[in-house]
Amino acid sequence: MTPGRFVLFLLAVLITPVAFGQRILYSEPDRDETRRMNFEVIGKIGGNYLIYKNFSGKNYIGVYNNDMKQTERVLHDYIPYDRLINIDFFPYADHAWMVYQYQRRNVVYCDAVKVDGQGKKSGEIVQLDTSHIGFSGGNRIYSAISSDDRSNIMVFKINSRNKERYLITTILFDKDLQLRKRTAFPLDMKDQDDFVDKFNVDNDGDLVFTRFSRNNNDNILKTQLVWKPATSDSVMIIAVPHEGMFLDEPHIKVDNANKRFFLTSFYYKQRRGNIEGFYFLSWDKVSRQPVMQNAVTFGDELRNEARGEAAPRAAFNDYFIRNLIVKKDGGFIIGAEAYYTTSRFNNWNRWNYLYGMPMSTFDYYAYSPLYSSWYWRNQAFGRNQAVRHHADNITILAFDRDGKPEWNAVIHKGQFDDESDDRISYNLMITGSQAHFLFNQEEKRNLLLNQFTLSADGEINRNPTLKNLDKGYEFMPKYGKQVSARQMIIPCYYRNYICFARVDFS
Repeated sequence: MTPGRFVLFLLAVLITPVAFGQRILYSEPDRDETRRMNFEVIGKIGGNYLIYKNFSGKNYIGVYNNDMKQTERVLHDYIPYDRLINIDFFPYADHAWMVYQYQRRNVVYCDAVKVDGQGKKSGEIVQLDTSHIGFSGGNRIYSAISSDDRSNIMVFKINSRNKERYLITTILFDKDLQLRKRTAFPLDMKDQDDFVDKFNVDNDGDLVFTRFSRNNNDNILKTQLVWKPATSDSVMIIAVPHEGMFLDEPHIKVDNANKRFFLTSFYYKQRRGNIEGFYFLSWDKVSRQPVMQNAVTFGDELRNEARGEAAPRAAFNDYFIRNLIVKKDGGFIIGAEAYYTTSRFNNWNRWNYLYGMPMSTFDYYAYSPLYSSWYWRNQAFGRNQAVRHHADNITILAFDRDGKPEWNAVIHKGQFDDESDDRISYNLMITGSQAHFLFNQEEKRNLLLNQFTLSADGEINRNPTLKNLDKGYEFMPKYGKQVSARQMIIPCYYRNYICFARVDFS
């Protein structure tokens, strides 16, 4: 579920009655599709549901009909099976763009191909870019992102061989993958603790991301926004003033309606201290000035409700921002979840970085404890089984355009898993003016998919248990994807296999 879809709910002014009828349809398990299979839900294309699958070194797209029967599993044998590095999908109504990168000798290729509603290659392979790499460097060179309206697709790469001066190359395409602009620009990185992260492209094709300095892999001391207009060959550096406070992990949300960039982060008053609240900055592209800057401290009442088993002062120390939504009037909603691990040896916290630093020594990738990509799921599979993964309460807070609190709500849950984090955490389903939080809860030793709804004024309701929760199916909600106004595809474990369930909301 993307923040762009979630904003539809938040913009609803009138709340209409909703009938909470649901139907769940399951695909049949396939003996080839075991728990080690990599997958990604692509979307609903031309009336079919497409799901990417990678197993036994080969790449397939499964085609499912309206009854969730797999009518075909299309082999895409033109993708080098032993050299594939990463793959991204950008779905549209009647096709999807598949952007993938692979390595041959010391060259990394970034190609794209159009996939039709039958899961088949439609048209010729398009080579987007190539890069020569050294034998000692990483090979995940390219990242692909799109604007909220999918009118712009951007592929970019970061050459960090010169640790003091990165070279960033951006290649901007329209929705038909026609080249709009190719740019290469330097970015000074004067300190070894300087990093870049959170790359976004807006509906105009402008690129924005963060550059920040950490204190010995610790709290953030200095933060900047970097903005590159779509047609420009240079960037503008925008200061993010936060004197007297340390930021944790800055997040960016593009405000396309108001042509602004919104940044937020948890903040601390002292090094490795307790999280005090949220920091906000809203920057306007037209005036090239900040239009809002504020910091809000969490009150005692909210801390007591959101804390779980933590002390009130430490209530938000295990929280991470999951959803960031900007409304048309300039107000915004932030959703955060408590996430942590425990073990006999060392407990994981936000300073230990579950998936590495935001910017590695050569390649770029986004750090997030809830990164729902098959790439990261593959990297996490089979880790130390002595680790217990936890995902606890969800806290949602609403603010007006000046950054002043409007309402808050807490969904209480306690999830843990000793095998992996596949079955914990949550996803969002939007139906009209309601936002549904979907997550597993253990009931009578079975994991059952629960749903809570959030109204536009912050009211939380727990709905009846979803119908047709067949025994033996264990949902992985965070890897699910909303594919239409009232449908979501959620992967499931069934014994040692992976299958897929479609949840229909009436």
